[in-house]
Amino acid sequence: MSDEANDKPDTPADPNKDVRLDRFLRKGRQRTNSGGVPSLDSETTYAGGGDAADYDAELERQMEEALAGFDGGDLLGGEDDRPQRGKGKGKQDTGPKKGRVFRVHGQDVFIDLPGSRNQGVLNAMQFPEGVPPIGTEVEVFVESFDSSAGLYILNRKGAAIDVDWSSVRIGMTVEAKVTGTNKGGLSVEVNGIRGFLPISQIELFRVENLDPYVGKKLLCIVAECDPEDRNLVVSRRGLLEKDREEQAEKLWAKLEEGQVYEGIVRNVRDFGAFVDIGGVDGLLHVGEMSWSRVEKAEDAVKPGQKVKVVVLRIDRERRKLSLGAKQLIESPWDDVETRYAVGTTVTGKVSRLTDFGAFVELEPAIEGLIHISELSPNRVRRVADVVQLGSTVEVKVLSVDKAARRIGLSLKAMTKPPEPEPEPEAEPEPETPAEPVKPRVHKTPLRGGTGAGGPLFKMPGE
Repeated sequence: MSDEANDKPDTPADPNKDVRLDRFLRKGRQRTNSGGVPSLDSETTYAGGGDAADYDAELERQMEEALAGFDGGDLLGGEDDRPQRGKGKGKQDTGPKKGRVFRVHGQDVFIDLPGSRNQGVLNAMQFPEGVPPIGTEVEVFVESFDSSAGLYILNRKGAAIDVDWSSVRIGMTVEAKVTGTNKGGLSVEVNGIRGFLPISQIELFRVENLDPYVGKKLLCIVAECDPEDRNLVVSRRGLLEKDREEQAEKLWAKLEEGQVYEGIVRNVRDFGAFVDIGGVDGLLHVGEMSWSRVEKAEDAVKPGQKVKVVVLRIDRERRKLSLGAKQLIESPWDDVETRYAVGTTVTGKVSRLTDFGAFVELEPAIEGLIHISELSPNRVRRVADVVQLGSTVEVKVLSVDKAARRIGLSLKAMTKPPEPEPEPEAEPEPETPAEPVKPRVHKTPLRGGTGAGGPLFKMPGE
């Protein structure tokens, strides 16, 4: 080492200095020994010439120059593991700092802080509006310093607060206050500890909008707890499932057909919807939703909607429940015989075409059938040749079966039979003049008479 370095007055030992020096030395050796592994022999020469002792002395001199003017508080903070600003003054600075995002890796956002080598990291969950792009300037607070990683631990909500991680453990029921939202779920606070509630663990069903949960206090179960990584994950769904199982057992014990409940639609499929009536899910089939024809269940109900249902069938062995909704409203078939008397003429819209006829919607939930034999007086091979889907027709009521909910209609009865065409009159034949009658000429003389030659009559025996 040079004489100038030896003449410098002794300075208080900096516990962080060795760390920086070791890091600096490792980097220096990596730069100068890129060609291979150095020997431990002090006589070994390096690319710059000279022996190892001369190289170490030169490297130490360069290191002293590089660190001149820096104090331990500038880079690594004081004894309380917090940064100190003001070279050598030891004054603690807990105010906000502005830095720039220089890297994003997974859930970690790395920030360049003011200073030559000051860098920090904070969790992406602290950006509910979305992770900022590289180069964005953000305002942060220094929480602590991670000496193993050489990075400041940052946050956006103020100076660090000492928390007791022993107050939480896996499986414990805690009260979590929702402080914000992000793409993956909710940011929560438990006993002063920041945590995370995944969106899949909020409810028993899928949650689309997270905003209504902000500011609420939710009972949750601790799912993950790691004080070293400052990682706390809670689940509300686990607690809800436990309560649901208890409610389900109580409900199955008292369920009876005909009971009416107000439930919540949990899941919707094409064939129906699953409705939660208080711990038990029942199927509301698409055919039991309304007296009107429903093509898809989503046309009648939506997830989260409250509906009033009646218990139709119970299968206790397989734990299955069939529900109905149309049974709770008045049926339009109750007075159908009065409104559609046999022999009356009604108007409707063709709603369905089949091989055997056409269905006509007379009013919502009321359909009648025109059999193929009642479509036309003539022989019909295809129903579509006579009526089209959606067309309006005038028909005659042939029959009404209230119990079977069937109405027979006729389109043929509304069609007048064609009148027979009159046969064309035969034209008179032209008259031909009659030929004169020629007198008959008798070649033999006539017998009898008054002529000469004998009497007019001869008596027998004469």
